[in-house]
Amino acid sequence: MADGVLVKGNFNIFLMNQQVAIGLDLGATRLKGVLLELDTGQILNYEMVETKDADQWKAAVREMVEKLGGSKAYVGIGIAAPGLTAENARAITCMPGRMEGLEGFDWQDFLGSTVKVINDAHAAITAEVNYGVAKNLKNVIMLTLGTGVGGGIWLNGKLHTGTIGRGGHMGHMSLDVNHPQRDITKIPGSLEDLIGDATVTYRSYGRYKDTRELVEAYRKQEPFATWVWLHSIRNLAAGVASLINIFSPDMVVLGGGITSAEESLFKPLETFLDLFEWRPMGGTVTIRKAHFAEWSGAVGAAAQFNV
Repeated sequence: MADGVLVKGNFNIFLMNQQVAIGLDLGATRLKGVLLELDTGQILNYEMVETKDADQWKAAVREMVEKLGGSKAYVGIGIAAPGLTAENARAITCMPGRMEGLEGFDWQDFLGSTVKVINDAHAAITAEVNYGVAKNLKNVIMLTLGTGVGGGIWLNGKLHTGTIGRGGHMGHMSLDVNHPQRDITKIPGSLEDLIGDATVTYRSYGRYKDTRELVEAYRKQEPFATWVWLHSIRNLAAGVASLINIFSPDMVVLGGGITSAEESLFKPLETFLDLFEWRPMGGTVTIRKAHFAEWSGAVGAAAQFNV
């Protein structure tokens, strides 16, 4: 029974002597959920639905919990969402400008079950160190490359959240202090703005609408697309090399939708890291693609109960 394998269907046979938890990943347009076997990381069942407004995703969460859990005994419900998590882990306390109705909403009261809310990027690294490519490692950095850039820090075997849960927002490091734009945290020239999907149109002078379109043009060896894409990866490499210097991790994990570019991302990233990474005594830090891909948030949300 391989870790992280999706086995949708009749899962009653797995539940006799196993603890399971429900994990949900709540995004602005999609809700993803898993029923996770906590010992092995086996995904016993999974669901995904499209959502739009606040009332719709609140109702969708309740319906998905009923579908995944039913009458089965689960130890709790983990919810991954963007923003800063409340101290009691029952709500998101800060998510300005996105997902109206999320801030301050108490999920435990709403669902009537034991709930643990976690930042979505923190959930992603929790999935990888429990069951994925970073399993059993003590010091791991993860970047989630998507619309924006999220992150998680695993130090000395524990998730580092810092004061008010802000730790891990590595997408908001500044790589160009003279950049004319500031990101949502007021940082100029942030890693998020220099590679995130949300700024592709700006970075390409309006020629490409998103990363998928940009990478397709890069693969066709279009000169302008090649310049834009490689410039973006150069910035990513500088950010990764900086994080390696600061945290000295065992591994850097990359997740999120941009990693679907596969070799078009990882090959040039390797080349730039050959230039930028400090390698005392010849040692290099392993860079790996996340195992759980788009399901990492849901898996990590459930993995909070793996204690």
